Amino acid sequence: MKDSIYTIPLSEVLEPKDGCPICRLRNLLEDRCLEYIMGAAMMEPDIRMETNREGFCFDHFERMLKAKNRLSLALMLESRLAYVAENELSAQPVKAGLFKKKTAEVPKKSCFVCGEVDRVMERMLQTLMHTWEKEESFRELYSQQPVICLEHCRQLTEMAPNVMRKQAAPFISQTQQMTRKYLEELGKDVTHFCRMYDYRSKGQDWGNSRDSIERAIWFLTTRKPEDEK
Repeated sequence: MKDSIYTIPLSEVLEPKDGCPICRLRNLLEDRCLEYIMGAAMMEPDIRMETNREGFCFDHFERMLKAKNRLSLALMLESRLAYVAENELSAQPVKAGLFKKKTAEVPKKSCFVCGEVDRVMERMLQTLMHTWEKEESFRELYSQQPVICLEHCRQLTEMAPNVMRKQAAPFISQTQQMTRKYLEELGKDVTHFCRMYDYRSKGQDWGNSRDSIERAIWFLTTRKPEDEK
């Protein structure tokens, strides 16, 4: 697949001070991948072969359905269903051993978009870490982010020791500090939300707690509830 469609300057990803920048990067990559496969890639046989073989997860099928390009989606479904009929349901049962039951091999679940995004994300996160090491202005920009969500904090923490040299420890510390600070504030907001249902809280200010449920779901899963509607 043409990697040029994934050319996204990291400084632009970090410029908005709104939510997790890694979630924002992931969303941009997903948008570009979906736009490409439902547009120009429809006429590229190599891409169609990959999407026929790998298929898509439910979340990305929903995203394609929302794109309002039903013909492109129908064409991909047509060739995907034909591939499944020919390659996955026509397989002969696996020959059993002496004490094994005869069962047909079940294909593993896969998603073309998930695979593409994961592949490009890994490369771009490596670039983010190398840039953080080399450029003070980039470190400052990174430090100004309001939060790194839990899942992406884990991902960066796991990757850093293998990507960075002496700077892994301070990078991890800064990343976890942003996550921890947001977690503390979020926990207080959720607790306040719960307390507001106590009769003794009648008439009190909700503060920032009204959307704390949605923010907590996003923080724990990387997905905002409204994204899944």
